[in-house]
Amino acid sequence: MRDDHSLAGELATEAGERLLELRARLGFEDGRALKDAGDRASHEFLMDALRRLRPDDAVLSEEATREERMDPRRLSAERVWIVDPLDGTREFSEEGRADWAVHVALWERGALRAGAVALPAWPGSAQKPAQGRTLTTAAPPELPEKVREPFRIAVSRTRPPEFVRELAARHGGELVPIGSAGAKIAAVLTGEVEAYVHAGGQYEWDSAAPVAVAVAAGAHASRIDGSPLTYNQGDPWLPDILVSLPDLAPTLLAGIRDLHRQTP
Repeated sequence: MRDDHSLAGELATEAGERLLELRARLGFEDGRALKDAGDRASHEFLMDALRRLRPDDAVLSEEATREERMDPRRLSAERVWIVDPLDGTREFSEEGRADWAVHVALWERGALRAGAVALPAWPGSAQKPAQGRTLTTAAPPELPEKVREPFRIAVSRTRPPEFVRELAARHGGELVPIGSAGAKIAAVLTGEVEAYVHAGGQYEWDSAAPVAVAVAAGAHASRIDGSPLTYNQGDPWLPDILVSLPDLAPTLLAGIRDLHRQTP
């Protein structure tokens, strides 16, 4: 039987390949139809695979019904797969954008144990062009050794928190708009940015897999007040998140704390 780390990577990668094929077949003329088809196809593939390969485990998926999400059996389960079949539907539906992802994570007995983030359209770099990449807890990426100056913070394309603008201004940082949450955290792990700060709220499936990989790689991951991120909760809503290179985390946490103290 495949180990959980390998399974997460294989499922995320295959779901991503299927999404690329769907994108090519349907095109971009009807963005809404493309989003809906992508969500549905990836969800069905992942659910079918997990039922077959891990029949005794519970699953929490973005595309599940409200009743399925609130099923009390999930809360008493020892093992729960937390999946986002298509993280970044907006970016998926926009031609030329690569900042969308597939998330597959395993929560077991109170902690994230395995995870994978597939970036199917990731183009690589000018030095090493590529078509797609999957970051996994099976082989965590190697973090940059030093914090770049000025450091860069990944933020929402449409609604970066005002306090993050102020945080960057005070500490000589730059803001980098990126699409999906998975793509933002992946950017920290691959050296494209040094941190990701979000305070607009998101759900467990938006961050479980990328946080699992980030922690396995040695990155810092917490709430913006420094408290732990918790998963498989009755209400899967997470108000905020900070993921960064470990050496930058103290500066960011202290800066956020100072800004919040000064807020009337």
